[in-house]
Amino acid sequence: MTGTSDYAAVQDYLFGLKAAGPRFGIDRMRALAAALGHPESAMPIVHVAGTNGKGSVSAMIESLLRASGLRVGLYTSPHLVRLGERVQVDRQALTEAEICAFVAELQPIADQLGAKDPLDHPSFFEFMTGMALLQFQRRRCDVAVVEVGLGGRLDATNIVDPAVAVITSIGLDHCDLLGDTLGAIAAEKAGIIKPGRPVVMGRVPPEAEEVIRGRAQQVGARVISVREEYGENFENYPRTNLEGDYQRWNAATALLAVRKLKAPPVFSAARTEAALQAVDWPGRWQRMSIGGRRVILDASHNPEGVTTLDANLKRLRETIGAKPIIALGALGSSRASAVLEVACRHAAEIRLIVPHQSRACSHDELAGLVPKTFTGRIARETVDGLFPSANTCTAGAPGDTVVVTGSIYLLGEVLTKLEPSRGPGEGRLQDF
Repeated sequence: MTGTSDYAAVQDYLFGLKAAGPRFGIDRMRALAAALGHPESAMPIVHVAGTNGKGSVSAMIESLLRASGLRVGLYTSPHLVRLGERVQVDRQALTEAEICAFVAELQPIADQLGAKDPLDHPSFFEFMTGMALLQFQRRRCDVAVVEVGLGGRLDATNIVDPAVAVITSIGLDHCDLLGDTLGAIAAEKAGIIKPGRPVVMGRVPPEAEEVIRGRAQQVGARVISVREEYGENFENYPRTNLEGDYQRWNAATALLAVRKLKAPPVFSAARTEAALQAVDWPGRWQRMSIGGRRVILDASHNPEGVTTLDANLKRLRETIGAKPIIALGALGSSRASAVLEVACRHAAEIRLIVPHQSRACSHDELAGLVPKTFTGRIARETVDGLFPSANTCTAGAPGDTVVVTGSIYLLGEVLTKLEPSRGPGEGRLQDF
């Protein structure tokens, strides 16, 4: 397949890597980076970890830096619709042709690394990380924003020596991999803190803060706390076009991270406000109008995230004076249970959807997790049934509000239907 321009074949190759499953640890990524000439050292990097908010904070940091005239790389995961979304320079995603060229270049290197032991072959996420770092180097990015894939300490992105590390939040998620206490999860996230490099700490519980500060003290890293810098009054926090009080916490986190760069860009208040009002990050309480309905897309999928969902739904009900229709799907029963508990407090009716992912809860599983106290209508739904075309929504009637929430993968499927200009969805390459 080396040298092919056949994107379908490239997708098959990458899917084969993904199907082998995630493998944590940074030794393989270190070997790949060395074989590529250490592209991670070509530019300052802002490294962003956290249970929730790391994508939004990364997008905000990127927007702030680009508004100052810098060329900015952005590496995030998973993608919503197209694989190339993961790797962007000045918000231009990798094209199919670029992905084909990178695979042709990287495949023989990866195969050589895994020649003696298949376990040494780079994983799908490591392969994508190598692509991202090479793209940022070759496009001569002034700075890159790199989001952790999962955890921090053993994540492939943790080969970087960041100019600034950021930990946005700590909550209970991926407990089977990261630990089942806030302290244990914080220890994994705090693994991105490097000697002598500042770390910006978002809103985290006291148990997690103690762990983060302990790690920082161990390696001589200064902690910049959003809570200490801005206090508890939300009026002191910067505003952003992304809705919700928590997004103002995220905006403050992003702004502090930019200010802690070794050569921070100089911002006027007007430019800062403009950059934070121009953040492009779909699926975070994203409002649309479809078939006369108000449609809101929100990726709240874990216990910490649904606390924010609860507040947003409460405010929505107060604003519209009615209960919305809520469509949801989730990966894993613990996530599904958390989302359903909140959704059922606010919904007029519930539509249950199964995302096209192997770990997705089935209709039966979702139905079994609906609280017994819910008295509204419950329906089994599909994305195609809910949105048969880009301009059609079958739930409710014109004037109603429909909230689609839960798995980010579900939102990707919905956006594929509602925004066909994005191109065909690449769902099988989403997970990890």
